[in-house]
Amino acid sequence: MRTTDFDYELPPELIAQDPAEERSHSRLLVLGRQSGAIEHSRFDRVGHYLRPGDLLVANRTRVIPARLRVRRASGGQVELLLLRAVAEDTWETMARPARKLRPAERLQVEGSSLVAVPVERLQEGNWLVRFEGAASDTQRALFAAGRMPLPPYIRRSRAPDSRYQTVYADRNGSVAAPTAGLHFTPDLLDSLRDRGIGVVLVTLHVGAGTFKPVTAETVEAHRMHAEWGEVTPSTADAVTRTRKNGGRVIAVGTTTTRLLESAWDADHAVGFTGETDRFIYPGYQFCAIDGLITNFHLPRSTLLMLVSALAGRENVLHAYREAVRERYRFYSFGDAMLIV
Repeated sequence: MRTTDFDYELPPELIAQDPAEERSHSRLLVLGRQSGAIEHSRFDRVGHYLRPGDLLVANRTRVIPARLRVRRASGGQVELLLLRAVAEDTWETMARPARKLRPAERLQVEGSSLVAVPVERLQEGNWLVRFEGAASDTQRALFAAGRMPLPPYIRRSRAPDSRYQTVYADRNGSVAAPTAGLHFTPDLLDSLRDRGIGVVLVTLHVGAGTFKPVTAETVEAHRMHAEWGEVTPSTADAVTRTRKNGGRVIAVGTTTTRLLESAWDADHAVGFTGETDRFIYPGYQFCAIDGLITNFHLPRSTLLMLVSALAGRENVLHAYREAVRERYRFYSFGDAMLIV
């Protein structure tokens, strides 16, 4: 398959710069996984398309304030994106512009007494950076100085940082939100439970690779970035039990999907802790999930390829054309799709 097979035209004005006024008032496009049939709805009616005995699995990761501005002795500015803590005071970071950094130079972290010291340039162009000057808790000091890492296509958002977090986020570690979950409210989750629909949580910390386009000419040549995740034994048991009892497992987001598929062994889900680089594209045979709640994704992205693997490329691209025609809002702060 060619990467260009997953392209589509999107008017720039349909890229959402702010979320819906109310989380659950986003629009919802419902797509038949087998039939390709389309229905237009609103997210707070998502329960009407689910059945008692179904199970929602959502990603509880929390976005960290990962963007830091640092200042060189010359006065020049560099932006650091915190990617992964490798020690209490040392992080793997993405630097922009990376070419300006020099090992052992001392950079002042704006809004903080911290000093950033580049230690080593890594293979992918990222930098290992040590932070000095925290009296006790380096992470706390970094997060106090950092800003929310909104995607680059969101340029003028007025939304508070809380709107780029799900209401159930409680595990720090992501540099991007699992956006399919942004539409849920506590009341909506309670109403789903009241209808006999289960809700369980997993953790997958979304990395900076989610912003990277697929540059390979063919889909098969792309190499997926690895991300850390956890499926507890109790959640794995709930997934296995739901499927054996005839219920459907509905993943909330592509991150949850990749993690659940990584935690499937033969005929059941298992507890999983570690990194996954599972790349899902058309031809993949799903084992763990039956349906998906997701947002509308960038052209030629691994996320769009995953959705196409579940519902068929032609069905998905037709649904995207319909969403454009109906003026749905796209990407992180945009509207939602349910595939069942």
